[in-house]
Amino acid sequence: MNRHVVAFTLLVSVCGLSLLQAESPEKQTDPSGDKARKAFEHMKKLSGDWEGKSTKGWTERISYRVIAGGSCLMDLSYGAHPNEWMASMIHMDGDRLMLTHYCVAKNQPRLVATEMADDLSSITFTYLDATNLPSRDKGHMDKCLIRFDGKDKFFSRWTWYQDGMESWMEDIEHRRIKGEAVKDPLTPSDAGK
Repeated sequence: MNRHVVAFTLLVSVCGLSLLQAESPEKQTDPSGDKARKAFEHMKKLSGDWEGKSTKGWTERISYRVIAGGSCLMDLSYGAHPNEWMASMIHMDGDRLMLTHYCVAKNQPRLVATEMADDLSSITFTYLDATNLPSRDKGHMDKCLIRFDGKDKFFSRWTWYQDGMESWMEDIEHRRIKGEAVKDPLTPSDAGK
């Protein structure tokens, strides 16, 4: 087959795929400014207690709380690693939506929202920088995809990055816990006495 015909066929195929992606309801938009602020307000609706179940079989309990005068969404999770709490803080930084993950790996990757669906049904956070991480090639959480499925269910996928390679950790399905509160580690043990 003539090289020009092959090149033209390839170009038409790529253009057709681009048009299909542009019409997709999952269309991604610029994740800064007003869109980022709307996404942050949407994420605040996670406030409450959740149970997560991983595709690897483990479960975790998660407590989301809006703190600091509404400027931060705090996520405290227990169970992904035996007898360990982890935390993530989600907040605006100017026009950017940020997520800082306080990991059992003893580092704190800062992720920034890089993609979000027009309807805010999904938000992707991608590595920006980190504290306690001497090199990006040291193991750390590098990406987080959050996909909302109504007010009482969402999914997350965390990516681990190490030695120049990323791997999907697992998918986690989260369901809101109704009528039962997760024990908040920030509440003093003598509270209410």
